[in-house]
Amino acid sequence: MKRPDLDRATLLEARGVSRLYGPGKGCEAIDIRLHRGEVLGIVGESGSGKSTLLRLLAGMERPPMPARWSIDSHEGELDLYAIGEARRRALLRMEWGLVHQNPRDGLRLGVSAGANIGERLMALGERHYGQLRAAGQDWMGRVELDPRRIDDAPKTFSGGMQQRLQIARTLVTRPNLVFMDEPTGGLDVSVQARLLDMLRTLVRELGLSVILVTHDLAVARLLAHRLMVMRRGQVVETGLTDQILDDPQHAYTQLLVSSVLTP
Repeated sequence: MKRPDLDRATLLEARGVSRLYGPGKGCEAIDIRLHRGEVLGIVGESGSGKSTLLRLLAGMERPPMPARWSIDSHEGELDLYAIGEARRRALLRMEWGLVHQNPRDGLRLGVSAGANIGERLMALGERHYGQLRAAGQDWMGRVELDPRRIDDAPKTFSGGMQQRLQIARTLVTRPNLVFMDEPTGGLDVSVQARLLDMLRTLVRELGLSVILVTHDLAVARLLAHRLMVMRRGQVVETGLTDQILDDPQHAYTQLLVSSVLTP
């Protein structure tokens, strides 16, 4: 039975999430709620704690202090920090998706592009070779990669192409929840622009629920419906994206928006 405070529109809720590595390092007592079909952007300068928070929310790290974390999964409501590590890993592999800043962290470079995409489907039980290959070609086209390169290894692709392939690998199973960690980081401006257009289209078409970590406010404005601004491990401001970026209330957010602080 679901708790009354986890309503049908809420996909994820976490309260009191903390992991500190020193004064102002990490994140402290963070409360977060993500609604279905929403893109929540977590922004702040380098070292603000946003990537630590993402790892905790994705179950890649476990908070040393008690926290409550609930998600409406295919099995009903789950408490991420109460289930075992194997189940958390299975969630990330089968129900969730993770897009790394460095695509090499999210791809198997020694196998083909098609195999990278197909592996996610195989984890869900798909075994028909023809269907796996067709899905690989379809998703390569969706992310603007040449489907004729389905048998090529990702190590032969450029950085931008590898990121597109990682996105295809992540989204092919239409995950319930997607974590994105600086998905356009390290790419040329022109490559970033095309990737952002593609991501915005896929998020809209698939109705994705996304937690996005980025230091780039332009990326946040294009992709996120709502923002959380982090500084020294704490959330200093939260609200609708346009409200935060057009009329920031906290002094730190004002500095971010005016580009006084550099990432």
